[in-house]
Amino acid sequence: MWGRLVAATFGLDSVVEGHSQVSPSSSRAVFLVDIAEARLPETSLAPGKRLEPVHLHGVHDTSVHLCLPAKRGTELTELGWAEPHQYEDYGTEFMIYGPRTEAELDFVLALIVESVSFARHATIPTR
Repeated sequence: MWGRLVAATFGLDSVVEGHSQVSPSSSRAVFLVDIAEARLPETSLAPGKRLEPVHLHGVHDTSVHLCLPAKRGTELTELGWAEPHQYEDYGTEFMIYGPRTEAELDFVLALIVESVSFARHATIPTR
C-alpha cells in the first residue's frame, strides 16, 4: 500500500518529489512545481524554507505528515485518522496513519490533495 500511495501522490498534477527538509532521509517531500514559498507559514511543514505541505515517511513507518486547516485536522483527529504533529507550530500540522486497504489508500490520497490545495490557495487574512 505504501508504494502505491507514493506512486499516486507523485502522479498528481503540479507536484514533484524531493528530499524532506525536516524529516528523516527515508521520507519523500511533496513540493509544488509552481510555488516555492509558502503564502502562509502554517501551510508548510518547513516554514521559512521551500514550501513542503506534505511528506510521506518511509516504508518502515508509512505515516504521512501534512498541513490542513486546523478545523479539518481536528475533525480527522476526532475520527481517529490523525494526530496533531508532535512538533506543531501552528495547529495545522498533522500525522495521518498510513493506509492498509484500498479504501484507506483513496482516503489518505484525498487528504494529500486537500493539503496541497490548502498550501496552494492559502490567503493572507485582511484586517
